[in-house]
Amino acid sequence: MIRRRPLRTLLLAIVLLLVGLGWQNRAHLQAFPDIIGAYTAKEYCSCRYVMKHPAAYCEGYVRQYVPISQLLDEQSRKRVTASGLGRSHSAIWLGPRQGCRLQSSAPIPSRL
Repeated sequence: MIRRRPLRTLLLAIVLLLVGLGWQNRAHLQAFPDIIGAYTAKEYCSCRYVMKHPAAYCEGYVRQYVPISQLLDEQSRKRVTASGLGRSHSAIWLGPRQGCRLQSSAPIPSRL
């Protein structure tokens, strides 16, 4: 079989290898969507309110290869909310000594 269809056999082996790697790292893959929004919110908050950089600079600072769908900067409350890959996270500025902290996010409702 390998001699008759070497390309198909190689492709099948690669697919099986990728499925195996995905299964081994399933916990990390499930956490990935949360990382995008949380990182963006925390880093933008730190850039904007701790380091006191302008908004345009901080937007460029937190730009990533995986785009975020929304970045909301509430200047009156010094709170930043970032949404990406279907998840949303917020960071709030606590003060000059504490800096910014991620706020607890609500659990994601399960679909039945």
